[in-house]
Amino acid sequence: MYGRDPWGGPLEIHATDSATDDDRSRNLNDIDRAALSRPLDETQQSWLLGPTEQKKKKYVDLGCIIVSRKIFVWTVGTIVAAALLAGFITLIVKTVPRHHHKNPPPDNYTVALHKALKFFNAQKSGKLPRHNNVSWRGNSGLQDGKGETGSFYKDLVGGYYDAGDTIKFNFPMAYAMTMLSWSVIEYSAKYEAAGELVHVKELIKWGTDYFLKTFNSTADSIDDLVSQVGSGNTDDGSTDPNDHYCWMRPEDMDYKRPVTTCNGGCSDLAAEMAAALASASIVFKDNREYSKKLVHGAKTVYQFGRTRRGRYSAGTAESAKFYNSSMYWDEFIWGGAWLYYATGNVTYLDLITKPTMAKHAGAFWGGPYYGVFSWDNKLAGAQLLLSRLRLFLSPGYPYEEILRTFHNQTSIVMCSYLPYFNKFNRTRGGLIELNHGDPQPLQYAANAAFLATLYSDYLDAADTPGWYCGPNFYSTNVLREFARTQIDYILGKNPRKMSYLVGFGTKYPKHVHHRGASIPKNKVKYNCKGGWKWRDSKKPNPNTIEGAMVAGPDKRDGFRDVRTNYNYTEPTLAGNAGLVAALVALSGEEEATGTIDKNTIFSAVPPLFPTPPPPPAPWKP
Repeated sequence: MYGRDPWGGPLEIHATDSATDDDRSRNLNDIDRAALSRPLDETQQSWLLGPTEQKKKKYVDLGCIIVSRKIFVWTVGTIVAAALLAGFITLIVKTVPRHHHKNPPPDNYTVALHKALKFFNAQKSGKLPRHNNVSWRGNSGLQDGKGETGSFYKDLVGGYYDAGDTIKFNFPMAYAMTMLSWSVIEYSAKYEAAGELVHVKELIKWGTDYFLKTFNSTADSIDDLVSQVGSGNTDDGSTDPNDHYCWMRPEDMDYKRPVTTCNGGCSDLAAEMAAALASASIVFKDNREYSKKLVHGAKTVYQFGRTRRGRYSAGTAESAKFYNSSMYWDEFIWGGAWLYYATGNVTYLDLITKPTMAKHAGAFWGGPYYGVFSWDNKLAGAQLLLSRLRLFLSPGYPYEEILRTFHNQTSIVMCSYLPYFNKFNRTRGGLIELNHGDPQPLQYAANAAFLATLYSDYLDAADTPGWYCGPNFYSTNVLREFARTQIDYILGKNPRKMSYLVGFGTKYPKHVHHRGASIPKNKVKYNCKGGWKWRDSKKPNPNTIEGAMVAGPDKRDGFRDVRTNYNYTEPTLAGNAGLVAALVALSGEEEATGTIDKNTIFSAVPPLFPTPPPPPAPWKP
């Protein structure tokens, strides 16, 4: 029998399919008994037995990886627990009151440094920058040097007033700029840490921009140089209006301000100006065009000083009354050393290491003022500057002998500063009397503090723990301690408990000998004699000339806060420059005291290959 297959094929129906239900049941029982004669796998059992209790899997399929269920549970649990713990800690931190830990306050030397630099802002002449930060000062001296027909300069606007008057003395001004540059070259990192690097560089540029006006700085040779702007001669009872006879604010000056020049015989001034320009060129070495201009000017003016020999203050020069130069040989070494560092030209090194040069400068003399570094005598600073060359570069023959001499002399100078020796007296309060009891002692003490700190830092950088004074060995810490005692005296650790730095501490001079600070800025123009009432007033200055270091006490630690006595209360550019240098050298954390920049000063110096010494003379029997 055939039927139709719905997929298109025949469908055969067997006869057995028509059997009864009983027959089919017996056949199924036979099949079941045959199937049970062999074991069934799990799948087959599930077909027969239906759904059973699920067995827990030992592994977890994460798609990309299969991991043990136990490890998976522990991992997830750990993550959840860590998240809960982190949230709990965050909650605690958010809710607990916070205690802000501020940086430690700056040390006294850093605080004083901020103020001492501000003094230079108060002394600026010319058109002041917008942010000069001295509210009672304004533009002044805008006609300086103008209208001089046939002169070698266009104008002399700018620069700094020297002290409490309004004269621009280029000799001490150049020294002040050199000192600022030297301190930046050695301690730029400390200036940066104090936030004053940009400020001090701006102060230096204010001075060097003015110096470039005082001679033909673009020429290779010159015949004239400006030495002074303004006049202070009051001899023979002269009543002619000038910068000393009149007591006026700089902004109100209406009298003639003469320009003093020299066309020969100003070697000291020329060499000092060369030092200022050359050292500043190292400070501004990243400004290649300006640095190059400074170097060119330094070479030109130094050559002028070498060819036109003489002291700028000789004869009847008015400067002899205020800033008389004792010689020019020390400036030759000083300026030549800075030119060597600025250019790398060994011609300068050859010149300044000639024994005759050192002899003329008094390197072997000794004497009561030997080792006294100041605007007049640069020998102690020049010897230290050249000792640096020996310590770090060691150029060898033919320079070694004279450099060793300079180094030895520097060590002797440092010995003379120590209280164990009797070269210089000290006041009962501990101030060293480098000018042997004469007035205005603080500037010399500040200079010595800078040289002592710098020399100790040189020795530390050269891995030398100290130096010898005769048979006795002294640690570099002794020099730093000397420097601290002198600067601490200036800042108030003295018998009068008075800070001689205006604005530092609570007790400081209030009657500073200074025209601009003593006359109120009240829109009233006081004429030449009209300001005398402010000069003679017993009241404190209406304007605080912050950062000014006054002249200082007498040899008995006495001090009179009187405006009319400049030997006590007048500040100067040169004095403040030495103080700034000492303050930055001592500033910062104790462990950072000795951090100098060993290499910047040598940027232009080529590698030195020592020349072998000449062979010995042939032996003769």
